[in-house]
Amino acid sequence: MRAVLKILQLAFTLFLLTVGTTNAAGNLLQDGDVIFHTSKSSQSIAVQRATGSKYSHMGMIVYRKQKPFVFEAAGTVRLTPLDKWIARGTGQHFVVKRLANAESVLTASAREKLLKTASQFAGRPYDITFGWQDDQMYCSELVWKTYDRALGIQIGTLQKVREFNLTDNAVRKKMRERYGDNIPLNEPVISPVAMFKSPLLTTVLEK
Repeated sequence: MRAVLKILQLAFTLFLLTVGTTNAAGNLLQDGDVIFHTSKSSQSIAVQRATGSKYSHMGMIVYRKQKPFVFEAAGTVRLTPLDKWIARGTGQHFVVKRLANAESVLTASAREKLLKTASQFAGRPYDITFGWQDDQMYCSELVWKTYDRALGIQIGTLQKVREFNLTDNAVRKKMRERYGDNIPLNEPVISPVAMFKSPLLTTVLEK
């Protein structure tokens, strides 16, 4: 398994190093932008109610040969064409945010660090239990750790499981499916809404 992951990481690194920051049509999006939508997955309602936000899934924009992709944790950590990612969301609605100081912080070398760090997570399985270890990843954890480890930027405040709304029926049902009676109440978690509301980000596109 480790050998397979190393091969995927190497391939992913080579894949990412061919990216550009804008497309030929002058697209508004850039490498490193953070994109949010409301997922249609079976756990989306539980995530929304637990966190108090309609946005339940997110990823990071990456360009390859002037075409936009979303670097995401969904099934596995992977790149998904932007149009397909948007189509998966409810009503095809999405919001794209960017570091408020991106012009000074996201230099060419900084973007390269982001992409190299991202490549380290390629192929990791999706973490249905929202643990904080690196062997598996969920969507917001992936983007948060990429920025933190590449640039030392922490987008959004970590919380513990116990801080979320665990009394909602949909949340309780999903928690029992995932944890049984052993809910890790003290596990660190970064939620999509914590990143969405971070003052470090500013909205650049919403549709």
